[in-house]
Amino acid sequence: MSREERDARSRAYPDHHDPTGGIGGAAPAHSALTLRLVLAVFGLLVCTVGAIWTLVVGGPLWLVIVLVVLAVVAVVDLVVIARRKGRGEPG
Repeated sequence: MSREERDARSRAYPDHHDPTGGIGGAAPAHSALTLRLVLAVFGLLVCTVGAIWTLVVGGPLWLVIVLVVLAVVAVVDLVVIARRKGRGEPG
């Protein structure tokens, strides 16, 4: 019996589940660390520039605090991404 026949036979069982198959038979998804890195850098830049600009024009202090907190979150995300990429995770 060939491998194809064995695979076809195993799929014939009603409770068979292929753990390597994704949704609708698509390939399993991988982590998109590079995209996450780009978005974190973009968020850090936008929040930092926004906080500085808001301080310069005399905007509300609560907005500056929110932007600084979001910039800190982006820095933490960058650290996590760097650690995961350093371990060799794909993405």
